[in-house]
Amino acid sequence: MIDLTITEALQKLAKREISATELARAHIERIEKYNPKLNAYITTTPERALADAAAADERIKNRTPRVLDGIPIAMKDLFATRGIRTTAASRILENFVPEYESTISQKFIDSGTVLLGKSNLDEFAMGTFSKTSFFGAPVNPWQLERHLTAGGSSGGSTSAVASGMAMGATGTDTGGSIRFPCSITGLVGVKPTYGLCSRWGCVAFASSLDTPGPIARTVDDAALLLSVMAGHDPKDSTSSDVKTEISVPLQPILGDGKKLRVGIIRELADVKVSDDMKNLFEKRVADLKSLGAEIVEVSIPNILDALAAYYVIAPAEASSNLARYDGVRYGLRVEGSDIYDTYKKTRAAGFGDEVKRRMIIGTAVLSSSSYEVYFMQAARVRRLIADAFDRAFENCDLIVCPSGANTALPLDSDLTPLEYYALDLFTVAMNLAGIPAVSVPCGLAANGLPLGMQVVGRKFDDVRALQLAKHIEQCANVDNRPTKVMGK
Repeated sequence: MIDLTITEALQKLAKREISATELARAHIERIEKYNPKLNAYITTTPERALADAAAADERIKNRTPRVLDGIPIAMKDLFATRGIRTTAASRILENFVPEYESTISQKFIDSGTVLLGKSNLDEFAMGTFSKTSFFGAPVNPWQLERHLTAGGSSGGSTSAVASGMAMGATGTDTGGSIRFPCSITGLVGVKPTYGLCSRWGCVAFASSLDTPGPIARTVDDAALLLSVMAGHDPKDSTSSDVKTEISVPLQPILGDGKKLRVGIIRELADVKVSDDMKNLFEKRVADLKSLGAEIVEVSIPNILDALAAYYVIAPAEASSNLARYDGVRYGLRVEGSDIYDTYKKTRAAGFGDEVKRRMIIGTAVLSSSSYEVYFMQAARVRRLIADAFDRAFENCDLIVCPSGANTALPLDSDLTPLEYYALDLFTVAMNLAGIPAVSVPCGLAANGLPLGMQVVGRKFDDVRALQLAKHIEQCANVDNRPTKVMGK
């Protein structure tokens, strides 16, 4: 039962070959067995899961099923959940229990999902390995004995799905926080077009970059989750009213004479990646060509400047967003001699080192002496990158590139902050441009670990990006069943 995809489980639930309660219990047992080793969940909700499953069983029995009735999921612990602790993996919100529901989590409630718990992440989503979590880092279930990273910031979500402790999960992608973790855990991760999925009720990191999206084992499953998440939300001022129709199973976009121009980014050709990544990427491009795609070279002249621009813009927005955590209204409070001393002591105790680092950087680049030199220059580079993608899409329909340079690294890797930041090289440009990108498994490296590649589309061309990703998935044929990854 653990190895079922979401689409397979829905079929069996509809035929009443299995029950939602049986499915929930199987995943709860899996969590009890493996979460102590993987640390994928910060908070588990078995009682809520069984209640959700019982309600789903009743609807299925009465032939009034919902879109995802009975599907067990993990909710990244950035999304506010009414009555359930929402921590952002931080000390300052360690005991925060919201009295409201985020738009995304409400959409999943309305679609009939079963909530297994809140998944681990980097503190306030700031990190690449999920090591900055106040609750300790989640572990990659692939080659568990090696204690590898599951990525960040959505590392808890990817660890849960890859290990069979959830059938799907939510993530957020600010600079690659869905796509990079999915790449190194053998999963499909979608960074939708900015504005396609509501941010309301999601703890903010960088408001112009944060993008909620789905994590799943197959492209069809990810598309199904995205169909539930997408849609205009009047409570979110950045939510788009563009309607995106997503039907599953996704239809082929290549073959039977169908033509498609697939772009390869010229400026990324000389970026160092592992031999495994290089070889697998070339094989999958060759597969697309054999299916009838026309492979063309495109140019994004400033794409290698994206990392620098991102690490100015994101900390600047974070420093503004995190100003609300002051120990007065909610969260941790450390008493001081006066209100200013209380602010200082609360924030010193409540925030981790990486969050403090980014807040200091962000505050500095927004200062009057640095604003024009750093922040506005980064904003100009952002505009150049977005315009370059627009020009590139005049010559191609979709773009492909690696999701990362290598397979998962050990959690105890001794990297400097700048080396951690560099791991986002292949992903940050899409956030700056606000365009959709899908990470899909493209094969296994010589060491047996998965690698992923991205399909990038025009704004609101999410469906075509998913369709091409499905072709890559079929060509790569990576076996990511949880029992294959971890055993029974």
